[in-house]
Amino acid sequence: MDLLSMLNAFFTKFSELINTTLVYSTALIFGALGGIYSERSGIVNIGIEGLMVSGAFASAVGAYYAEEANMGVWSPWIGLLCALLFALIFALIHAVATISFKANQVISGVVINFLAAGVTLYLVKVLFNGAGQTETLNDVFSKWEIPLLSKIPYIGYALFTAYPTTYIALILVFVTWYVLFKTPFGLRLRAVGEHPSAADTVGIKVKRIRYLAVLISGLLGGLGGATITLTTTSAFSHNTISGQGFIAMAAMIFGKWHPFGALGAAVFFGMAQALNNFMRLFDFSKNIPQEFLYMLPYVLTILVLAGAVGRAKAPSALGEPYDPGKR
Repeated sequence: MDLLSMLNAFFTKFSELINTTLVYSTALIFGALGGIYSERSGIVNIGIEGLMVSGAFASAVGAYYAEEANMGVWSPWIGLLCALLFALIFALIHAVATISFKANQVISGVVINFLAAGVTLYLVKVLFNGAGQTETLNDVFSKWEIPLLSKIPYIGYALFTAYPTTYIALILVFVTWYVLFKTPFGLRLRAVGEHPSAADTVGIKVKRIRYLAVLISGLLGGLGGATITLTTTSAFSHNTISGQGFIAMAAMIFGKWHPFGALGAAVFFGMAQALNNFMRLFDFSKNIPQEFLYMLPYVLTILVLAGAVGRAKAPSALGEPYDPGKR
C-alpha cells in the first residue's frame, strides 16, 4: 500500500471516529445541559439518569405505536414528543419533593432513578406481553447531510452528516448559553442558585424559578434518553441507558456548570465510548478483555472527576432548600 492510500485510509477512519463520537456525545450533551439548568438554580439533580431512562422508554413506546398507526417518518418525532412528556412527570416529582417539601435533594434524585427504572421495566412487561424489552423500531432517525458542507472530503462526513438530534443538541448548547448569560430569566436563575434570599429580597420568585429550571432539566434529560433509543439501540430495555445519566452529570461538573464546558466534556466522554466501539469493531483488541473495553468510559469518568471536582466551583446555594421565613 502506497503512502497516499495509507493517508486516505487513516483520514477516512478518523472522520468515522469523529462522527461516531458525535453520536455518542449527543445524549450526554442533553443530560449535561439539563443538569446545568437544575443545578444553576440550586437544585441538585442526581435523577438525570432516571430522566434519561424515562425518555428512552417513552420514545420507544411512542414511536412503536406511531409505527402501528402508519405514521411513517413522523414516528421518531412522535417518540421524541412522548419522551418529553413522560420525563416531565418525573422532573415534576423531583421538583415537588425538593422545592415544595424541602426533601433532601440527593435522596430525591436517587429515588427518581429507582422509580424510573422500576416503572419503565414494569410497563414494558405489561405493554409487550412480559418481554424484557420493547419491539425493535423500524422507523428511527437517519443521518441528515448538510448541503455542500457534507461534501467536503473527510470533514464533511465527520461533522456535517449527523442525526437531527445531534444538530438539536448543538443548537441548544448555544441557546442555553444565551439564556443563562444574556437574558433576565438566566440572571434570575443564576441568582437563586447563588443567593436565593437576596434574589427574593429584590422580588424574584425563587420557587417559581427553581420549578421552571427542574422542569427544563426534565425535558432535556428526556431528550437525552430518547436520542439513544431513536438513533442507537432502536428499542428500550433495562440496560439501554447504562449509566449515561451519571456520565452526563460528570460532564456537567467537569465543564464547571457552563454550557460550552459541558459540551467539551461530553465530547470527551463520547470519544471514549467511540474508541471502545472502534476497537471492538476493527478487532484492535484481540488481547484486551471485552469487559475492560466496556468499562473504559466509566473509568475515565472517575479519573476525570477525581482531578476536576476540587477545582470546579458549584453554585453557592446548591443543595440548600430555601425557606423564606429564615432569610
